[in-house]
Amino acid sequence: MMNTALLNMGGIKETFYLSHGSPMLSVDDSLPARHFLKSFTQRVFPVPEKPKSILIISAHWETTFPTLNAIDGPSDTIYDFYNFPKPLYELKYPAPGAPDLARKVKKMLETAGFGRVDEDKKRGLDHGAWVPLMLMYPDADIPVCQLSVQTNMDATHHYNLGRALAPLKKEGVLIVGSGSATHNLRSMQRSNNSVASWAAEFDNWLQESLLSGR
Repeated sequence: MMNTALLNMGGIKETFYLSHGSPMLSVDDSLPARHFLKSFTQRVFPVPEKPKSILIISAHWETTFPTLNAIDGPSDTIYDFYNFPKPLYELKYPAPGAPDLARKVKKMLETAGFGRVDEDKKRGLDHGAWVPLMLMYPDADIPVCQLSVQTNMDATHHYNLGRALAPLKKEGVLIVGSGSATHNLRSMQRSNNSVASWAAEFDNWLQESLLSGR
C-alpha cells in the first residue's frame, strides 16, 4: 500500500507497469485482471487526490521517433483490434488531452539527448491506454498524454527514456506503462490455455530480475 498522503508530500513515488491483456477486459467480468484494475485506486494506489495528469506508454503505438499525442479537448477512442464483440466498439473513453504535458515531455526528452521528438495533434488513445484507464479511472476526468515506443530501439533506449521522465512524478503525474511481458497470440491460440514454456521462462527471469534490482 502507498502512503495516503503521498501526493501532498511531494508527488508520486511509484511508476506502474500494467499488463492490459485482451480488450475483453473492458466488458468481461469473469477476467480477474478486470477486477484488479477496477480496484486500482483502492488497493494499489489509494491516495486521496487524483493524479494531476497521466502519461501512459502503450505497446500498441510504435513509431521511429518518440511521439506524443498532444490533444486539445476530449481524446478519441481508437479501436485497434478486430473481430471482437460489438459492445467493445461502442465504448468511449473521452479523457481530456494533456497538450501542456506533451510539450513538457517533448522538451525533457530533447534536453536528455533524444534528438527528434514528434507531436501528433490528432491521435487519440489506443486500447493499450483506454482499456486499463477506463477501469482504473472510469470518470475519464484526468488529462491523459500517450507516448509511443520505438521497436527499432533496444531496452537501454527505453530505460533512459523512463529515467529522463521520472521527475514528472514529483509534479503529480502518474506514469503508466501498458503492454504485456510477452505477446504472441498465435502461440496462445495453439496452446489450449496452457502457458508456453518460453513465456513462463521469460516471466520467471523478469520477476527475478525485478526483485533483485538487476
